[in-house]
Amino acid sequence: MRSASRTIAPIAGFVALTAVVLVLPAFVTDFRAQQFAYVGIYTIALIGLNVLTGYTGQISLGHGAFMAIGGYTTALLMAGNAQFGQSGLLGIGGGMKDIWTIPIAGLVAGVAGFLFGLPALRLSGLYLALATFAIAVATPAVIKNFEEFTGGGSGINLFGLPALTASISPAHVAGFELNFNNYLYYLAWAVALGLYVVAWLLLRGRTGRAFRAVRDSETAAVSSGVSLARYKTLAFGVSAAYAGVAGSLFAIATTFVNPDTFPIALSIFLLVGVVVGGLGSLLGPIVGAVFIQFMPLWAQQVSKSPGAPAVVYGVVVILLMFVLPTGASGLLRRAGLLASRGYDRVR
Repeated sequence: MRSASRTIAPIAGFVALTAVVLVLPAFVTDFRAQQFAYVGIYTIALIGLNVLTGYTGQISLGHGAFMAIGGYTTALLMAGNAQFGQSGLLGIGGGMKDIWTIPIAGLVAGVAGFLFGLPALRLSGLYLALATFAIAVATPAVIKNFEEFTGGGSGINLFGLPALTASISPAHVAGFELNFNNYLYYLAWAVALGLYVVAWLLLRGRTGRAFRAVRDSETAAVSSGVSLARYKTLAFGVSAAYAGVAGSLFAIATTFVNPDTFPIALSIFLLVGVVVGGLGSLLGPIVGAVFIQFMPLWAQQVSKSPGAPAVVYGVVVILLMFVLPTGASGLLRRAGLLASRGYDRVR
């Protein structure tokens, strides 16, 4: 009975979330729809980071770099000959359509994450966190040094390109006319919901059990026949692929990429979002994404003096860790446990 409820509950929650996503643009402005599109983008990145940190126990402070890889992959493919002269990139004349670059960006970032996961097998804890943070620090400099390829500090402009859907004229999807903000909203959340299902299917099976075994005790996992090398690198690859997809959507949303689009602070914000949402949960990333998107804006509104918003942001994070040490998902689990106990007493 309990196993059935554990399956039905996430499905019901997913259906409810999908319904909210579908109708939300009808009740908010275009600007607010754009903000919620960024929530969907951050949700994708946080789901991937939760696979690595929440389910496998590997701390990463470099996921902003994997987002940059995905973002630049999309920008380069979309720019085509606008960025590389008449020859184009890999024979792509006018540039690839934005939606088709998203899986390619995820694949490129996933391969990069898998390759990084190989040497990272010898690292754990703070040493792994520092190694991943080094990637986030080095990425902007690497981008600037390959100016002919990446545009250097000037970056790559995507606005107005034919490959960018709805940037000039509205897009027509399933009989509906969508401006750029609404198109971006539905694109981001369609990808986010699809990847949520993929992560749920991955983590509820044998792979998910292996991830959790590695997180809880590597020694016990090895004695149970779990290959640390296989599952650690797999977690890095999957997590980086999600970050790459998020970076691709971020490039489409901003219609521009340069080294400042993916700053070092982005990697830290992503880790904060995972912790606030709750480690080891697939619903927590949504809460964490809302926090990442709206908390800095709220901090600026309540405090206008220079430097004060950062102080407000830090204080709120500290208070949340004191009040909700297991994040929003931990609070929901406790509420569900109390509700089930009350239901059993009534019966």
